[in-house]
Amino acid sequence: MITLKQAVIVEGKYDKIKLKSFLDAEIFTTDGFGIFKNKEKVQMLRRIAEQKGLIILTDSDSAGFVIRGHLTGVIDPKYVTNVFVPEIKGKEKRKTQSSAQGLLGVEGLSGQVILEALKKAGVDLDGGCTTEQNDRMTHTDLYNLGLSGGADSKQKRKQLTDRLALPSGMSTNQLLTALNSLYTRQELYDIFEKDVSK
Repeated sequence: MITLKQAVIVEGKYDKIKLKSFLDAEIFTTDGFGIFKNKEKVQMLRRIAEQKGLIILTDSDSAGFVIRGHLTGVIDPKYVTNVFVPEIKGKEKRKTQSSAQGLLGVEGLSGQVILEALKKAGVDLDGGCTTEQNDRMTHTDLYNLGLSGGADSKQKRKQLTDRLALPSGMSTNQLLTALNSLYTRQELYDIFEKDVSK
């Protein structure tokens, strides 16, 4: 497992699953072209980029370049590392037919190809983690704080996302990723005690 300091954004959930198989990093998705309409998510990504840096890793087809162009237009380029994967012809195993341009997306590439692309872009592949592992929020923390598994968990999550100016429609997994990208565990407990638990 290789740990990245920066957060990573990819197009879809299968790209994220691929990266999670060999990278220890905070990984977000654009949900394809969904990022164009999701102002809350863009605002969150800006904050994450400013705090820890953001790697943009989209497919090498025209849709990937449109999404990349949008992201680099709304996030300050000084906080962004653009990683370009090579154009490799093929079809992902889960798909019945190849993409319009016949190219493999991030999900279809080997880990080695993706790591080479990260290296070429100057990403530090042995940089360690910016947040100590024991200082990160876990699903247990969310449960203990009443943010998951409780009758009023949804309402408490909404209070927290409103307080932190985060997108309100995130799943608990997405919320956990965002929280760990922006805050330490102690900071979050302090915020929760002060503003959410009442």
